[in-house]
Amino acid sequence: MIRRCTDTDINAVAEIWLYTNIKVHSFIPPQYWTESFDYVKEMLAQAEIYVYENSGKVQGFIGFNGNYIEGIFVSESCQSKSIGKKLMDYAKNLKPELTLNVYIKNCRAVKFYQREQFRIVEEAIDKNTDEPEYKMIWKKQANTFN
Repeated sequence: MIRRCTDTDINAVAEIWLYTNIKVHSFIPPQYWTESFDYVKEMLAQAEIYVYENSGKVQGFIGFNGNYIEGIFVSESCQSKSIGKKLMDYAKNLKPELTLNVYIKNCRAVKFYQREQFRIVEEAIDKNTDEPEYKMIWKKQANTFN
C-alpha cells in the first residue's frame, strides 16, 4: 500500500535513505551521507513523502518538493520487487510533470528513469559532491482521441 508519510514513519524512511545512498553511491564517501543524516531527517519530517508499506513495514518511499523528485528509495531487502515502479506510477498519477537529478554513475537508476519515460535535459556537476549528474524530466502525455 502507498500512503502519505506520517511522523511515526520518519525513522524508517531516514534509515532507508541513509543505507540506500551508501550502497548505490559507492563513488561518494559514506561519511558524506552519515554527516547529512540528522539534517535530512529533519527535512524529511517537513517534506511531501509517500511510503510503500507492506505488513506494517515501510519498504520504500518517494519524496517531492513540488514537481521535483527529491528521491525514490527502496530498502535493500525489497529491491527488484517492483516497489520503485509502483512508487513512480503513483507519482505520475499525482503530478503532470516530474523532474529529478540523478548521478550519472548510478547507471541502474538512470536506466530505471529512462524506462519510466524520463528524458535527459541537462548534464551538470553536483556542487555538494563534485559528481556529474543528469537533470531528467517526465511529462504526462495528453490523451488524444481521433
